[in-house]
Amino acid sequence: MWDDAFPSFLIGLREGLEAGLIVSILVATLVRAGARNRLPQVWTGVLAAIALAMSFGAVLTFTAASLSATAQEAFGGTLSVIAVAFVTAMVFWMRRSARSLAGEIKEKVTGALAMGSGVLILTSFLAVGREGLETALFLWTTARAAGESAGPLTGAGIGLVLAAGLCWGLYRRVLKINLTKFFTYTGAVLIVIAAGVLGYGLRDLQEGGVLPGNTAYVFDLSSHIDAGSWYSTLLQGVLNITPAMTWLQVVGYVGYLAVVMTLFVRGVRGVPGARATAPEPAAATSAPQPAVAEPEEEPEPEPELEPEPDLELEPEPAVRESEPRPARAVRRRPVWVVPVAVVAVPAVVAGLVVALAGPKSTSGETVAVSETECGKGFTAPKPGRQTFQMQNTGDKTSEVYLIDPSSNAVYGEVEGLAPGTTRDLVATVAGGTYAWRCVPSSGKAVTSASVTVSGGTGSTKAVVPVSENDLAAPLKAYRAYVEQGLATLVAQTRTLDADIAGNHLAKARTDWLAAHLTYSSLGAAYGTFEDYDQKINGRADGLPGGVTDKDFAGFHRVEYGLWHAQTAGQLKAPVQALADAAAGLQKAFPTQEFDPGDLPLRAHEILENTLQFELTADTDEGSGTNLATADANLAGTRELLTVLRPLLTTRAPKLLPAVDADIARLQQLLDAEHRGASWTPVEQLDTVTRQRIAGATGQLLEDLAPVPDLLEIRKSA
Repeated sequence: MWDDAFPSFLIGLREGLEAGLIVSILVATLVRAGARNRLPQVWTGVLAAIALAMSFGAVLTFTAASLSATAQEAFGGTLSVIAVAFVTAMVFWMRRSARSLAGEIKEKVTGALAMGSGVLILTSFLAVGREGLETALFLWTTARAAGESAGPLTGAGIGLVLAAGLCWGLYRRVLKINLTKFFTYTGAVLIVIAAGVLGYGLRDLQEGGVLPGNTAYVFDLSSHIDAGSWYSTLLQGVLNITPAMTWLQVVGYVGYLAVVMTLFVRGVRGVPGARATAPEPAAATSAPQPAVAEPEEEPEPEPELEPEPDLELEPEPAVRESEPRPARAVRRRPVWVVPVAVVAVPAVVAGLVVALAGPKSTSGETVAVSETECGKGFTAPKPGRQTFQMQNTGDKTSEVYLIDPSSNAVYGEVEGLAPGTTRDLVATVAGGTYAWRCVPSSGKAVTSASVTVSGGTGSTKAVVPVSENDLAAPLKAYRAYVEQGLATLVAQTRTLDADIAGNHLAKARTDWLAAHLTYSSLGAAYGTFEDYDQKINGRADGLPGGVTDKDFAGFHRVEYGLWHAQTAGQLKAPVQALADAAAGLQKAFPTQEFDPGDLPLRAHEILENTLQFELTADTDEGSGTNLATADANLAGTRELLTVLRPLLTTRAPKLLPAVDADIARLQQLLDAEHRGASWTPVEQLDTVTRQRIAGATGQLLEDLAPVPDLLEIRKSA
């Protein structure tokens, strides 16, 4: 897609034009010096630079693929930050050096002509190699950010072809391009794109565990913005602006853009233009060059890089094609040796790096999966990190687990393996007994014969599976907690209804908060109460009429009226509808389906809602009680952890102490903003306090993140 291709197109065009200008100047210098026989040396150096860039790209791709998911995030994030640094340096270097580029290259080539072929090859290699490495690194990072390679590679290819065409036109003197303006405008656009790459890289480092704040979001509009829409795709593809961004991403993005763009703009204003009033000494008395080639005898002035790069030099009398050669016979090597060598050496080195840095796996065996046969082709692997090729030979989608048959503990899994497909399963194997369990979408689970692995030190992490029966008792306890809370909620909403009927608006505000906090403590996250949640706690976001929309209902509709001077008559219908919805939920809840597998998700999702809506004041309709709601959400999370504690203690004994400490820290921060019956509105918090509360919530979410995986229901028979 063009949105994924555009950043790579721009870098391909700009870097290609830089490298192309350098090559054009090198070639023109040799032609004007009467040394056409040295041109193959220039092309050899260029070929070596291209081979190095492609080998570097291969190393990045294949070494990253051999890492674990977390390590890949950290690796990609680090290289994204490095790529931003290189691109930033390139933008400023070209802005500063564009006008003197031709003169510098001529000087280097003139010196190289007198020092042998190796020096000329090295000169062209170094001149082009930097652009090649920068291009490879930036393409790799943009392709990784886009999640696909077709678009970025297509964009880069178009950019490079266009750059080659422009350089040919400049060399043939049929184009006039203001290169100063070109590099200025593209530099400004690249700075904006680099800011997005930096934000993406910082996010990768957070997901890789290198940087904190993985769930500390400034905003999360995922539920309001269609990620597949054209505008969302465009913003994410070109600028790497996503519907959800953390504090670190936003600070890095905005900070980089503000600082670098300011310095760039100041530098542009401080550098004279292409037609400066103080020209180069050699060009001070020269007229602009015509668009046709001048005779070789006419020396041209130093370029100002407006019409085109200066591709001519005065003939160098010291170096001529007719220069006498030594009389002694010299054994000449074949002309193809050096070009082949400069391509082969980087490729071989890249291959060795990939081989050494690749996965330390002693098994790449293919394991067959079907609804009748599981684990065909499985042999006892050697200890170490293994990559198994899981091939579904059946006609049903299956889940596949590598297990310890004695305890059913899971060492690795592939979910949703479709018929006729093959996917990798990576697991670390130590000494012990292993087997495969295949669970088709319909039918019984099939377990393979077990194998024993000998040797190996240390232990591997495994997850003891949870069955529906294991979650039955926690689910029963949690349903009882919700039913008790709903009974309280119904009584409180009836009291609120009576307040409005009696025109006691001050009392209604107090009773509204009590009822709303009761509901918030029940863990109404991600459709827990089906359609009743929208009726009881719906938001105005997304409604055509906003707060005045006829479908805006529930607590927030009543909140808006109570804190925006609406009369009791205006509030009567919304409050009655709220009380009826609460009573309807109480009646329907005992028969509502509640998937036991959803219970562990609630331990994480409730606070996700808190961070997304409450701590951003997104749901504040005038009461300023978002922190009170956050406190109630924390109480609901604590209740969930209470019923899940027995299962978590045996599976992750170190997790709960960390979570308990996080909860205590967040509770202390919230309590500090609760004075009597009033709470500090989120928007009135000072920056430090607001960041501390968001940070504590984010840290708690990070520590709760393993809970859904630890307590995921897996079929064991």
